[in-house]
Amino acid sequence: MNIRTCCIGLIILIVVKLHAGENDWSRFRGQNGSGISEVTTVPVQWTEKDYNWKIKLPGLGHSSPVVLGHRIFVTSGETGTAARIVMCLDTDMGRVLWQREYKFKPFILNRENSYTTATPAADADGVVVNWTTPEEVILLVLDNEGREVWRRDLGPFVGIHGSGSSPVIVDDLVIYNNDQEDPASLPAFVYARPGAPKSAGKSSLIALDRRTGKTRWQLDRRSNQASYVTPCVYRTANGRPEIILASTAHGVTGVDAVTGKVEWELGGIFKERCVGSPVIASDLICAGEGKGSTGLRIVAVRAGKVPKLAYEVLKPVPLVPTPLVKDGRLFLWADDGNVTCVRAETGELIWREHVSGMFYSSPVCVNNRLYSVTKNGDVVVIAAADKFELLGRVPLGEKCFASPAVAGGVIYFRTFTQLFSLGGKRSLRSL
Repeated sequence: MNIRTCCIGLIILIVVKLHAGENDWSRFRGQNGSGISEVTTVPVQWTEKDYNWKIKLPGLGHSSPVVLGHRIFVTSGETGTAARIVMCLDTDMGRVLWQREYKFKPFILNRENSYTTATPAADADGVVVNWTTPEEVILLVLDNEGREVWRRDLGPFVGIHGSGSSPVIVDDLVIYNNDQEDPASLPAFVYARPGAPKSAGKSSLIALDRRTGKTRWQLDRRSNQASYVTPCVYRTANGRPEIILASTAHGVTGVDAVTGKVEWELGGIFKERCVGSPVIASDLICAGEGKGSTGLRIVAVRAGKVPKLAYEVLKPVPLVPTPLVKDGRLFLWADDGNVTCVRAETGELIWREHVSGMFYSSPVCVNNRLYSVTKNGDVVVIAAADKFELLGRVPLGEKCFASPAVAGGVIYFRTFTQLFSLGGKRSLRSL
């Protein structure tokens, strides 16, 4: 093989990988949980006729869809039986390629939670899903045809509200934040009901081999108020990947993705529960805490061997919705509709405005516009800019706690029981 042939092959490989990346939204909030897409084929305003398709899903769920190439993976749960469902659909028509159902016993959840709140993670070889019950924490891997590759039972789950953290795939590892509750961290009346756990759960961060499911490393962690964060990856100056976590017990932590060793940690900075996931802003980690249904505080921690608290933003800030960083701005979309924009490096306030509605959905940024969905199912679109501007508001017609996914030029909205496809070439006329 001559040099010219090698170069052509390398160029083709790079182009294919870049194109594949544009068609993928492989985990909660897309690439590294950033929630950012640069596609230009998603409209700001639309009507019913502009959807490429919408379909009815079985059961009910709060998890977000993930997309790999021409496949969409989405999970649902049956409220009466606690059965969990994994579906694979094609992106062109929303046609069901396969569906798998798993039986479980019903158990008590927070009324705002569901049996399928964790978002799957996908790669070219299939999908990873997470099922949690009081008796077991299961990680399950299916291939692209719906065949089971492996499953792991990580033991019981202790938590008064159910779970919420999603698995992620990092290189050849499946990473899962198995953070659990210590009943002593909450008022006694919260755990007073019959059958409520009395002892602390066993918290850990675990890395499993993507191919076999075998444990590559496990980092045992203290339990306090269970965190629901999904990890992201911070790349050090020499390119080493660190898994980033936030929890009441440990604060903000950076863990070597290869060895499971704690590289740095800034503890003692949270007193309340961590729900929204951490995001990266250059060398800053932005994470938050809150209580009840209210976010109390967002912190920016400078990563490194000697981590430091760079700044904090006080309420109104999000509890459930994950922050978003774009072009040097940190956007904080609070549960009560207060949206705050600050300088990501300094925390300096740029603007703070209110949009009507309550939110669990985390915002995504598409072509410098923020899209988020109210709990009642209205898609709200605002400018991701130095000046607040409301660009659009479109009802989906059903409650929604899930975050949108963007892949292949299309945005996907998942309500409690439906999945919508919008954008791409078919919707250019709506821009």
